[in-house]
Amino acid sequence: MEFTFTEEQTMLRDMARRFAETEIKPIAAEIDLNSEVPNHILKKMAELGFMGLVFPEEYEGSGFGELGYCIVLEELSRACASTSVVLGGHESIGAMAIYLAGTEEQKKKFLPDCATGRKIAAFALTEPGAGSDAAAMRTTAVEDGDFWVLNGQKTFITNGGVADIYSVFARTDAGSGTKGISTFIVEKDMEGFSAGPPEKKMGIRGSHTTDIFFDNVRVPKDHMLGVRGDGFKVAMKTLDVGRLSLGAQCVGAAKEALDLSIQHANQRAQFGGPISRLQAVQFMLAEMATEVYAMESMTYRTAWMCDQKMPFSRQSAMVKLFCSEALDKVVDRAVQVHGGMGYMSEYPIERFYRDARIVRIFEGTNEIQRLVIARDLLKSQKY
Repeated sequence: MEFTFTEEQTMLRDMARRFAETEIKPIAAEIDLNSEVPNHILKKMAELGFMGLVFPEEYEGSGFGELGYCIVLEELSRACASTSVVLGGHESIGAMAIYLAGTEEQKKKFLPDCATGRKIAAFALTEPGAGSDAAAMRTTAVEDGDFWVLNGQKTFITNGGVADIYSVFARTDAGSGTKGISTFIVEKDMEGFSAGPPEKKMGIRGSHTTDIFFDNVRVPKDHMLGVRGDGFKVAMKTLDVGRLSLGAQCVGAAKEALDLSIQHANQRAQFGGPISRLQAVQFMLAEMATEVYAMESMTYRTAWMCDQKMPFSRQSAMVKLFCSEALDKVVDRAVQVHGGMGYMSEYPIERFYRDARIVRIFEGTNEIQRLVIARDLLKSQKY
């Protein structure tokens, strides 16, 4: 079994690390304060090929697959969670739905613009009354000649108002539960489409999160992704990938929090020497490192499974569940190691602490992940 990156993957990691260290990390606090990832950062990521890492070259992607994508997400997350979330909303779920469910014609039409960063994508599933319960969806799509007419509202949409292309889920058949949901590609310039103002959030403030609205939006029939009634399947298949890449984001943030804690422990003097000499601090660092090792191992193993076209839905839910909760533990200990300074906004640990809380909620709450894992176990009747 091989557990090392290829030479090409190592070069990709080094490039992403240099970019994150030199161009993102110096302005990470500013991104948080201004609630905006600057356009020049997104443009540079596009130039480096990050906007289409996971997609094949035939769609103008970089062809690095999920493993390469996770490598880059990890490095970006060490510098700024907001930046990695913008990329994740675009590539892991927004454009990913088109890649997974689109016809060849749809993929050739929409993916090149997404993969090169000429256009930004978003994923629109959640509604004010339909979060974990997708069957409660109220946004509707009604046939009208050569169009579907969409009406309704989505909420908590990452890249909302910024994205050019939205993978939107709407009810096409009343009274059919999740089997009555279909998926559509909606473009921002379609008449009747609008976005609300960005939400004011505890963390990941640099990524725009908005409501989006559909007021008789006429969507051409060739913009339906997959077949009628398969929307829930499209959403779950897409979220399998999104949850996996979220694990990589957690790995990056946890590694950075650990490194900052090691540095602080060696520099902070109490009781006649650095606090790194104290067993209580050493135990916290050891526990943090163990969490990081487990997070990294399961994330990259599952990314490899994804690239090998192996079933990975259960494993993806495990990655999301474990890594999000492990990150919370790591950043909490990091604040403790830093003491009072870890609570001050002038230090990056305070931002890491705020940014980490969302990972147990979005991409499907951790309660939902436990249901996914348990149901799959019971269905297969074995581990």
